[in-house]
Amino acid sequence: MRKIGPVRNALNLAASGLALALGVTAAWGAPPPDKVALTGARIIPVVGVPLARGTVLVERGKIVAVGEKVEIPYDAREVDCSGQVIFPGMVHAHTARGLDIPNEPRPVVPHLDAGDALDPSQLFFEDCLRLGVTTVHVIPGNNTVIGGLGRVVRPVGLTVADMTVVPQSFMKISVSEKFDRIQQMAALREALAELDDYFAQLAEKRYEEQLKKDEKTLDVGPAEARKRGKDLIRAEDVEERYRNLLRLRGGQVRVDGQDGPTLFKPLGAFVYVDSGLDVGNATRVAKEYGFFDRVVFCVGGPAFKAMDELKAAARPIVLPPELVYRETNPLTGEVRETFLPRPYFDAGLKFALTPAAEDQYAERMLTYQAARCVREGIPRDVALRAITLTPAEMLGLADRVGSIEVGKDANLVVFSGDPLDFDSVVERVFIDGILAYDRAKDVRLQRLLSEGLSDVKEKQPAQPGKTDKPEAKPDAGEPDADNGKEKPE
Repeated sequence: MRKIGPVRNALNLAASGLALALGVTAAWGAPPPDKVALTGARIIPVVGVPLARGTVLVERGKIVAVGEKVEIPYDAREVDCSGQVIFPGMVHAHTARGLDIPNEPRPVVPHLDAGDALDPSQLFFEDCLRLGVTTVHVIPGNNTVIGGLGRVVRPVGLTVADMTVVPQSFMKISVSEKFDRIQQMAALREALAELDDYFAQLAEKRYEEQLKKDEKTLDVGPAEARKRGKDLIRAEDVEERYRNLLRLRGGQVRVDGQDGPTLFKPLGAFVYVDSGLDVGNATRVAKEYGFFDRVVFCVGGPAFKAMDELKAAARPIVLPPELVYRETNPLTGEVRETFLPRPYFDAGLKFALTPAAEDQYAERMLTYQAARCVREGIPRDVALRAITLTPAEMLGLADRVGSIEVGKDANLVVFSGDPLDFDSVVERVFIDGILAYDRAKDVRLQRLLSEGLSDVKEKQPAQPGKTDKPEAKPDAGEPDADNGKEKPE
């Protein structure tokens, strides 16, 4: 991924334009308002019972009270949401949008960070706000072997730092063929195994350096030296291209800071598996190299055919945007359709829904994807969790986002009606208690709607007997269209 530092000023200007187009402040680094009360709305907290008419009280970016009888402080800014619905900010679990390119040409690049290719000025983030998405996991795409680190961001801010929620989230791995399946798996195993050789040599080197420092001579063989030197390895000793692989495999080395020695935090992996065969390959590799318990499977359409293995693995699932998988019988020509959430739900697996690209009007909305699940018999609470709390759990952020609960970040979406009603629209979005989107001040949307209405009026066919000429005003002797008086005889 290309670094975007050289064009940072241009991006800042573009991002400022996005903020102005949405009617929000460009200074996202400013502290949130002290107290905000969203009142009079129906509240769908995702966790717990919905409230018919309640209040969400926010203080300094955190939810401090939720209920039907919340005492509103005298100094709180009150936002009247009567007749509307308050819903948690939605969580987009997996996307390469927002990056300048989805993948590097090289297949094995574990040292790359999505933050270096993140473009805050992309309209994708503006659309996220319009659709009620407040947390986005931006991670390299599927066309890779080891693609680098993702980043969890909020879809607002002038800089990458402003947007960042979690700087280094998960490693992206794909076992579905970039070349062919054998080469794909060979490249993955080679990259992971290379760490063992590097780490062994580094441990032996550190042990020899310690002996030299203590003015002692080498008195053990290479195997024992490597064993003794393992605990002497420091973070600064590990080359950048191996550091993330070390974290992926759960390796622990010292990081000397102001608070004393700490350890590298283990790294999880979002693993793309397109077919049923890929599921088995991914499971074996993840178990062999010690990161299976930190895997999230990003599945393709046919992956459900390996449901026995997926069920045994019991790992979280990110579903593809295309929720219907179609396959044609080569003999009969019969087309068979599978609604993908159904087999995963029946297997008891947790899954997150993802939206389609912007060129698909309905499927680009997470609420529409959830509504389709309900239509196909998936329980409503499961569908709502699949766009909020379940992806938050996958990202390790369930204590901050994904539901309306006391102590969580005030990421809130105000809908005009029920979120799963296709006629409902996002009226306002609050992120960390700050108004990040206001539909009434959305310049691009208002222009689009006004132009659309103008086009509709221009294309309306003329009524029979009508002309484009303006009608003459009735005089006193003609029938009056308003009062129904007839012409005197």
